Order: sequence, then structure tokens, then C-alpha cells
Amino acid sequence: MGRIFVVDLEGRTYRCKFCKTHLALADELVSRAFHCRRGKAYLFNNVVNITFGPHEERMMLSGVHTVADIFCCCCGQIVGWKYEAAHEKSQKYKEGKFVLERGRIMDGVDSEFYIDTRPSTSDAEDA
Repeated sequence: MGRIFVVDLEGRTYRCKFCKTHLALADELVSRAFHCRRGKAYLFNNVVNITFGPHEERMMLSGVHTVADIFCCCCGQIVGWKYEAAHEKSQKYKEGKFVLERGRIMDGVDSEFYIDTRPSTSDAEDA
């Protein structure tokens, strides 16, 4: 088995929930209105650091599509799928795009440095 070369993305990223490997830039996000068996999913123009499963015909809410599951190249967890072909004309815009399952990714904002911008109560209000 060869070495795994991982692409480090700069800017706001989405990462693998399991090993924190970069998967996509927020700028590549097309839609948050997708769904999968496990819940919400996001459509991206491009993702990195993945490997592909075999192509298969899959019946989805929007019709039959030829898809390939995608896996994190570092930990091997399934993170979504790639649309290879759409059989309906109205769905052709999905071809070549990637879906990442929301439950299997995390926003790349580092929680250690997260600043809560919600207004908080002051000491005077506690009295």
C-alpha cells in the first residue's frame, strides 16, 4: 500500500467528523437542501481527500441516478456520494457534484477558538 497524500485546504472548511481530514471548502457549497438516509446532506461542486466506491444505480427522492459512494481517504468512513449521471433532464445539474452527509462531517471552525457572540448577562443582573 502506498502513501496517502492529503490536501490541506485554506479558509473555512468542512472536515471528516471521524478523523478531521479536510474534505471541502465552504466556497464549494452549492446547496444545504439535500437529504440522505441518515438525515441532512450538503451538495458541493468539489471535494478532496476521498476515495470512490463502485458505480451503482440508486433510486433517490429525485429519481434514478448513477452514483459512487465516497469515503474519507484517511479513516475510510463513508462520507457521502458523487453523482455520476442523472437519468432525468431536470436533475442533470447534479452530475459531477458531491454530496456530503451532515452527520458525517463537521464545520472546520475550530471550537477551541470559537467566540460566543450572543449577548450574555452581566454580574448586576445576577443580583
